[in-house]
Amino acid sequence: MTTAPSAPRPPVRGAASMTSVASRTSGPSAPSMSSVSLPGPRAPLAPGALAARAAPAGAAGPAAASALAARGTALGRADVEAAAARIAGRVRRTPLLPGLPAPGLHRTGRGLLLKAEHLQYSGSFKLRGAANAVLALGARRMVTGSSGNHGIALARLARALGAEVTVVLAGGAHPAKIAVIKALGGRTVRVPGGVAERDARARELAEETGAVLIPSSDHELVVAGQGTVGLEILAEAPDTETVYVPTGGGGLLAGVCLAAYGHPVRVVGVEPAGTPRYARSLAAGHPVRLAPGDSVADGLRGQQPGAVPYPVIRDRVDDLIAVSDAEILAAAALLRRRGVEAEPSGAVALAGAIRAGRGSGAGTCVAVVSGGNTKAALMAAAAAAPPSRTHCTT
Repeated sequence: MTTAPSAPRPPVRGAASMTSVASRTSGPSAPSMSSVSLPGPRAPLAPGALAARAAPAGAAGPAAASALAARGTALGRADVEAAAARIAGRVRRTPLLPGLPAPGLHRTGRGLLLKAEHLQYSGSFKLRGAANAVLALGARRMVTGSSGNHGIALARLARALGAEVTVVLAGGAHPAKIAVIKALGGRTVRVPGGVAERDARARELAEETGAVLIPSSDHELVVAGQGTVGLEILAEAPDTETVYVPTGGGGLLAGVCLAAYGHPVRVVGVEPAGTPRYARSLAAGHPVRLAPGDSVADGLRGQQPGAVPYPVIRDRVDDLIAVSDAEILAAAALLRRRGVEAEPSGAVALAGAIRAGRGSGAGTCVAVVSGGNTKAALMAAAAAAPPSRTHCTT
């Protein structure tokens, strides 16, 4: 992978408050919400680096990842547009659901819309980035580390393409997601520890076997694929003022940032309060690795920003919000009452929109419902999968 240096971000006004936010959002005593505003010019990103060449990003360890993140990225909006063309036959163009009234949302115009990625074929937005990487690289044997949804997406693709995939999962992975990966023919490997240990084992397996490593977020092709969520939002609702994006490894947030380049829309990342890795990292001025954290949002437990997403987010995101488990569960319950079956990770953006919308703002905003792989949905998916020869280890 080649990278083009990104323009350095000017000092962030209010950096001291960012640091205090980061220090307040760790541990069980974290408040229900914290926010960091990230003003400053939006530096242009080098356009089209992957549109002409589909090369995989490097699988760097923590030290190398920090060095890579400091250099910037060669990704641009053209790469997201190329991804949209590449994956058009493999993913669903999900709808924007009508406005959602909720306590604390005082908005006019079209109000709050929901980008319905829970209706994606694999049950989450992860299919977009996975499909872009697999199709661009022509991968026949793949390895990944995943909390579940990325593994499900890759297993679905591998089955359709006659390829093989091994999914490495940490100890806290949802058993129902593991069952779906196996039902789709994927091989699973369980490891103790958190996301960092999981991803390290995935890198080792790729090196040992010669399989292609396709990370869940820290890969240029994956980020570009996830960015198609943003392209669709802005195409269908060009008057959108704010997009709220759930943030774990940062692939979706970075992709939406790329799609939003040249558009005045505000892009807001929403993190679980127990794992504010991007708020901490932007406050520090470099990627920061957190200890393994816990959250009801099992898909958003990443410990460190990815080398690929970090510079994109640093240079374009407008705000970061942290929400508590209670807020996430309340948002998920609100969605269920409206007929939207979202898993906790899929309700995080709505939780952020509700918190940020209290007593402020007007106009259209969009919350990305990133996944609907609830226990019931996963059990149904596992039961519906045709019989396959599954190879698994624990």
